[in-house]
Amino acid sequence: MRVLVEGSGGAAGWPQPGCRCASCLLAGSTRAPSAITVDGVVRLGGGEPRGAAGYQVRRLADAREAAEIGGWDVTGPDGGRLLYPARPGAVPVPPEGAAAYDIAFLDLLGEPAQLGLLRRRGLITAGTVTAVAFADHRVPAEAELRRRCGFWGAELAGDGDTVTTPRSAEKKCTTRRVLVLGGARSGKSEQAELRLAGEPDVTYVAAGAEGPAGTGGPAGAGEAAGDAEWAARVAAHRARRPAWWRTTETTDLAGVLAGARGALLIDGIGTWLAAVMDECGAWAGSADSAARLAARIAALAGAWRQTGAYVVAVSDEAGLGVVPGTPAGRLFRDELGRLNQVLAAESEEAELIVAGRVVPLAAG
Repeated sequence: MRVLVEGSGGAAGWPQPGCRCASCLLAGSTRAPSAITVDGVVRLGGGEPRGAAGYQVRRLADAREAAEIGGWDVTGPDGGRLLYPARPGAVPVPPEGAAAYDIAFLDLLGEPAQLGLLRRRGLITAGTVTAVAFADHRVPAEAELRRRCGFWGAELAGDGDTVTTPRSAEKKCTTRRVLVLGGARSGKSEQAELRLAGEPDVTYVAAGAEGPAGTGGPAGAGEAAGDAEWAARVAAHRARRPAWWRTTETTDLAGVLAGARGALLIDGIGTWLAAVMDECGAWAGSADSAARLAARIAALAGAWRQTGAYVVAVSDEAGLGVVPGTPAGRLFRDELGRLNQVLAAESEEAELIVAGRVVPLAAG
């Protein structure tokens, strides 16, 4: 198949006419409303598809809006297959038993996790060209969208570009470990989840009592677990994750990393440390408890260094706040700061999340 990208922007393009949001004002290029032409004869976008003899165009249901069209499934005379969404926010649902696509355009700004699900179903494979449709001001800037495309394995085609199959040599991602740091309510968990949205096999590791990172500390995560407000936070976290992700709750992170398959999201290192300090009796600061804690941290660091999984871990940047008022609080802050340094040193990527913005942390 050969696809001409007539337009690659949102329903009103990007920048959107008359819009004064930061994304539109800072847009570095102009993108017309999304539309494509397949092999010069089948046009999708901007209304009902226009087909041609020999091409089969099927309407697909929408995973979000049952009454709406989700998109189109196109099969060419040579058996080539293409998927295209009907509009921004659409999540087309291919039928069970469908063959893999050669080219798949998706609205990854509307629902990035659809990419992981289609990969899980075998409909998007290593040979599929996956491209972004409806790029618009739902993302802060084009540079951020390109960053996301990098870890999703998707292409960001521009107006006038041509997408063809078979795919050229596939880009291999060499990243195995990513450490995502941030303060409370910085958006660090959301950024970590976004990184893994395109993965077909993900295990969410709640490192202690399940919930957002940053709840650890001398009081332990367990005390908060019975609180109604805490329960609401846990429920919100669960609802935000794709339904097909597995969840495990454990403090044996070294064991999980050693035997993991697929991808792991560990949320979070601060909660794990608080729980392990409880298990080791480390709050009292005795020599024996300190040795037990050091052994657990060394085991985690070794497993992190040698893991065969793709792992993204969330941790608290604890050194930017006020100095804790208790010895136990200062002990936790110091231990977490040192552990973050160890994990960052053994990570291909590390980033700091500030007010939802990503600040990459260079290795050198």
